[in-house]
Amino acid sequence: MLERGDADSRTLGRLAYSRGGAAYTVGITGAPGAGKSTLTNGVIRHLRSSGTEVAVLAIDPSSPFTGGAILGDRVRMQDHATDPGVFIRSMATRGHLGGLSLSTPEAIRLLDAVGRGWVLVETVGVGQVEVEIAGKADTTVVVLNPGWGDSVQANKAGLMEIADIFVINKADRKGVEETRRDIEQMLELSDLPHEAWHPPIIATVASTGEGITDLWDAVERHRAEITTNGLLSQRREFRLREELREIVARRLEHRAREICTGERWERLQSDVLARTTDPWSAADEMLRGVGA
Repeated sequence: MLERGDADSRTLGRLAYSRGGAAYTVGITGAPGAGKSTLTNGVIRHLRSSGTEVAVLAIDPSSPFTGGAILGDRVRMQDHATDPGVFIRSMATRGHLGGLSLSTPEAIRLLDAVGRGWVLVETVGVGQVEVEIAGKADTTVVVLNPGWGDSVQANKAGLMEIADIFVINKADRKGVEETRRDIEQMLELSDLPHEAWHPPIIATVASTGEGITDLWDAVERHRAEITTNGLLSQRREFRLREELREIVARRLEHRAREICTGERWERLQSDVLARTTDPWSAADEMLRGVGA
């Protein structure tokens, strides 16, 4: 329902907003094929072993042609399909860049409102545009593989700038120490102050569960630190400010789609195609009276 963005979804969002604020969100992101879904599956298993309930939002890419999504992440987490302590929802990006669906913040808030203390958000594997997760999660885990480029390439990728925790997954392969060294060198060149949280580097083999406990210990440590130093509150305030901005932009976009119809719109399009007017002048005429 939330993904529809209609009046019913807005009503649901309003009800959830006043009841939220307790859940902790962990974003899991990384390049295609890094093993994010397998890692998420391992984290779920770890949490359930201690009786902790968890919700997972797995963001899948939409087809630019049909708008449909494969929603394959839910298929890869079938181990937990019958567990009432695990809620898994696949959401399509619907063409939205940044690795997240526009409905993600609302879905997180709804899961928070119904009492899920931990929400895992796994983003699509599309590389550098996935940095948006840093604005939606309390802790961001960046998943890499052994042999993942050199330090120069690492520094270019926006993923390296948003990590609270690095995971070198598939650590049973060659190149783990080289990748660790590349990350460490990149961190040394960063502008992190000495007193700031320095992202730990955790080696895992998600397919066997190796390193999952170490990963979750790092998540817990990060949560404790940013709660104590006030950074968690700052991140959440920033998140709400950006969400408000995004909602306004989305409503304006919807209004623009309503405006860009009818005989006047068709005439202006024809004028632009015939080069009797330019696109900016045509847009000015369409927006006259709207105040944009």
